[in-house]
Amino acid sequence: MKIAQLSSIGPAERSVHCIDVPDPGPPGAGEVVIDLVACPVNPADILLIEGNYAVNPTPPCGVGIEGAGIVVAIGPGVIGLEVGDPVMSLCRTNWTQRIRDQAHSFVRLPQGIDMAQAAMLKVNAATAHMMLTRYVELKSGEWVIQNVANSGVGMNLIRLARAEGIRTVNIVRRAELIDELKAFGADVVVVDGPDLAKRVEQETGGAAIRLGIDAVAGSATGRLAQCVSEGGTVVNYGLMSGDPIQLDAAECVFRDIRLVGFWLAKVMRTMPLDQIQAMYGKLAQRLMDGSIHVPVEASYPLEKISEAMAHAKRASRGGKVQLRPNG
Repeated sequence: MKIAQLSSIGPAERSVHCIDVPDPGPPGAGEVVIDLVACPVNPADILLIEGNYAVNPTPPCGVGIEGAGIVVAIGPGVIGLEVGDPVMSLCRTNWTQRIRDQAHSFVRLPQGIDMAQAAMLKVNAATAHMMLTRYVELKSGEWVIQNVANSGVGMNLIRLARAEGIRTVNIVRRAELIDELKAFGADVVVVDGPDLAKRVEQETGGAAIRLGIDAVAGSATGRLAQCVSEGGTVVNYGLMSGDPIQLDAAECVFRDIRLVGFWLAKVMRTMPLDQIQAMYGKLAQRLMDGSIHVPVEASYPLEKISEAMAHAKRASRGGKVQLRPNG
């Protein structure tokens, strides 16, 4: 059996290697075995591999935050899963051909679901859903603003907001993304810059924007906060700039802007299993009815893990990079 193994902390394209390991064997009591179909490469995977994440793994070890597959064997006492069921993995070592784990480590998905899309539900779709609903109760017709709008999270947020009648302002770094995101369902798309707040006001007709979503940190957080209306909330979930958040104290003191952080892994540790499964069940239905969809730019076998890592690190991609462990 092949797995992608992290051999050392360092550049992802040189630190992860495809190796052969023994098959995990038949499932024990309460366990299932799944064959992985698709596994996306997330920015968080790259950060973890290169030692820039909240926690550092201890090599040599398996990696891969997301994956979806098919149940191929069931152990005694398992209820709610059957051989042939498509599932999303809650494990964190998914870049492998096969996983054996407790049945509660997998979320059953509807038959006929697009497995490439299902593999991306765990992180990006859930992150977009939670940030859109957890901090500010937006009603149909209201606005949310986000940066890095062409990311996996950003595109999920556009679609999830649209399904609820919520309008989106989307900040990008390249003008060529404007038409692409508008075709995808974005209401307003603007290129980041020093006069961002003025241009956002013009594009929205001065509408109140009570929620801002920030994946960049650094000075980008401050520019985003200037676009949010008085008493609004900015949720930071990423540090793409590599810089500390720069937020003018006047935004907090005089305009009562609230800054909060979001980390999906930490939030999910506090959620009961039934709530987790219910959330992903709802997101799976959004995927099935076409409400959410994220482009996949390229897929690689595990044997080409170095090429996949290098591709995932490109700044100007048009979609996700995925691994296909079983071909």
